[in-house]
Amino acid sequence: MTDSPVALITGGGSGIGAAVARRLLDSGHRVTVTGRGEERLRAFAEELGSPEGLLTVVGHAAEYDEVRSAVEATLKEFGRLDTVVANAGFATHDTVAGGDPAGWSEMVLTNVLGPALLIRASIDALKETRGRIVLVGSVAGHVHTPGNIYGATKWAVTGLAENARREVTEFGVGVTLISPGRVETPFWDSNGSLPPGQLLTADQLAESIVWAIGQPAGVDVNTVVVRPIGQPN
Repeated sequence: MTDSPVALITGGGSGIGAAVARRLLDSGHRVTVTGRGEERLRAFAEELGSPEGLLTVVGHAAEYDEVRSAVEATLKEFGRLDTVVANAGFATHDTVAGGDPAGWSEMVLTNVLGPALLIRASIDALKETRGRIVLVGSVAGHVHTPGNIYGATKWAVTGLAENARREVTEFGVGVTLISPGRVETPFWDSNGSLPPGQLLTADQLAESIVWAIGQPAGVDVNTVVVRPIGQPN
């Protein structure tokens, strides 16, 4: 167990992050999950039976001191770090011409600054293990939709993934951008309802993320776009 790989997942207490954590734990990884809600993290751990290989850390993905503390706690608890998954993010589900600017700053900081802070905080540890950075983007970061500010943040993540790859590949660290289409998760709660049409489940998307993490040494899968069958755009 002490030599098993270690992953840190931001926003890991529910939805996609929780699904990835479950799959990694089942495959023998040790996992740290972070999130802003202590109660949600506690419930997630209890749901899994509070396994020995799971560490939960309360923290905001857009606060560098808190991100760095999560990395340090992971290294102290498990002794290494092989993978980070920048999953924390949310949408205000409004538009640049008709939306409420009050929520935009928090969304931009979480969705764009958050992944950059995670890379910065973890890169030294990842160099030692020749590990992997996984950024959870979105189809909205590849396809323009009218007025979509959330999409603009995910276009930034698309750019960050390649910018980061060009810097860290010389250290032996891989970078994978996973860009999901519509997924049935709490992401849609603030929208009031799920979007129409077919949706992926969080478990289905987690399978793609875990597949990318499990690539052989020396293989760098860089961009994976995952849509449900039936989503045209």
